[in-house]
Amino acid sequence: SQTIGSMVRGFKIGVTKWFRENDNKTNIWQRNYYEHIIRDENAYQNIAKYIENNALNWEIDKFHS
Repeated sequence: SQTIGSMVRGFKIGVTKWFRENDNKTNIWQRNYYEHIIRDENAYQNIAKYIENNALNWEIDKFHS
């Protein structure tokens, strides 16, 4: 059986390959990632809100290029 880490690694390999072939981007991933088990509705709502706000704030992020 695959672990979450191996699934993420496979996904990232595929996406990286596509970007290199189609968009000339070489550095598209943030180092590491944070995995978390969602245990209840409250945790889900907090994570969903974080994801929405994170995307909205990308333009002003210091790492945005």
